[in-house]
Amino acid sequence: MTSDKSSQQQAARVIVVGNEKGGSGKSTVAMHISVALLKAGHRVATIDLDRRQRSFTNYIENRRSWARRADRALEMPDHFCIEPSYDDEASECMSLANTVEKLAQSYDFIVIDTPGHDGSLTRLAHSMADTLVTPLNDSFVDFDVLGNVDAETFAVSGTSHYAKMVEEARQRRLVDNGSLDWVVLRNRLSMLGTRNKRLVAEALQDLAQKLQFRVIEGFAERMIFREFFPRGLTALDDLAESTLGTRPTLSHASARQEVANLISAMGIVPATAASVEPPAAAETPDRARDAA
Repeated sequence: MTSDKSSQQQAARVIVVGNEKGGSGKSTVAMHISVALLKAGHRVATIDLDRRQRSFTNYIENRRSWARRADRALEMPDHFCIEPSYDDEASECMSLANTVEKLAQSYDFIVIDTPGHDGSLTRLAHSMADTLVTPLNDSFVDFDVLGNVDAETFAVSGTSHYAKMVEEARQRRLVDNGSLDWVVLRNRLSMLGTRNKRLVAEALQDLAQKLQFRVIEGFAERMIFREFFPRGLTALDDLAESTLGTRPTLSHASARQEVANLISAMGIVPATAASVEPPAAAETPDRARDAA
């Protein structure tokens, strides 16, 4: 795929959500970014490269199914999957490259969700990214995919495997006259101030200078993000009681604002398009339930 977009004014911006560690919330982040872009009036195509888990695909299918069942108009991206070609990675990579190149002429954004492991497709997707979003759970267990820290001081002592893979992808983008904006998203944040939270934040800021990525605060650890999945909903949807099965809470409003803050910080749409209104009739959240 040609990365020089100066001669392709209509070429889509490719957003890749990637992290080699599973359980970081990649599919949830990919879905919320996609819906935010749709609500801002953009044409959005989505691609799921995790053919085993299919979390992104299942999320979108759940959304389509719930829209029919609840008779609700929910924004839907045009979704695509790369068909597996066992024992032929070159064929799979060619299929991905051709798919992205074709979609780039008809859409404003292409959002790609990657599996939680290394592979040829994952590396190719990273090398195509204009924006790379890496959700990272707020712990040193997850920090380890980016860098190593000293056991006594918690100072960054070196870079790790995923960071090195991103650097290779960044070099490939430069060869193709492109650039990669890398955003590390602190995800599943504790709502309490803790020593771990502070130490991870300090280590990330230190590593950000070395690896040239931006650190953005993502989503807090909220039960509602897990509850959205079966119905394919997001914090940006019209969270009426008929959709949720319960009245929206202040937790829903907080989640919606977190998504708006993410989109605004990414800088992929104008600030006015990233702003959202809180859901109506919000009640006081059940703190015990929200922290579960």
